[in-house]
Amino acid sequence: MTGTPKSIARSGSNYRKHRSLGLPGLNAQALEQGQRPRQDIREVTHVPAPPEVATRLDINEGADVVVRRLTFWLDDIPVALHESYFPALLVAGTAIERPRKIRGGAHTIIEDPAGPIRRHIARSVDEISGRMPTPDEVRQLRLPPGVPVFRILRTVYDSDGQPVEVQDSLAAGDRHGICYEVDMR
Repeated sequence: MTGTPKSIARSGSNYRKHRSLGLPGLNAQALEQGQRPRQDIREVTHVPAPPEVATRLDINEGADVVVRRLTFWLDDIPVALHESYFPALLVAGTAIERPRKIRGGAHTIIEDPAGPIRRHIARSVDEISGRMPTPDEVRQLRLPPGVPVFRILRTVYDSDGQPVEVQDSLAAGDRHGICYEVDMR
């Protein structure tokens, strides 16, 4: 694909650095690499928690969750379809429930010391799998023939070990790099 952006390598080591800049991680990393990031909100709504999400959030299947559905773009090319699920009781009355952009991302709301949630994001667990995309995913991500997608299912935990978010991202296989940092203390 002509004009395909450089891949983005995400790592935990720059999470706090990017948060201090008031930028979501993908945006900060893209800007560092000279790319133009954009996030479009496709939908923000309440839904019953799907089984996979309920298990990871440690809530009952079908419990009320807020889902934020976004498309991530780099240099006007769609690179990922993203869904973030939050327990509805946790984010009730916050900007996370509203279909608008949140400066610094949802974690800014979760960690705000003067806000209603006041949790500290401490870690995440990623589950990654690859597969061929559906026809709808090919269309939304503008994928050329034969390009696989990666599903990144991330559970985000606070400093008390409580899950606060499940991120379900579908990333174009030709537009991403994945970097892991393992602390072996």
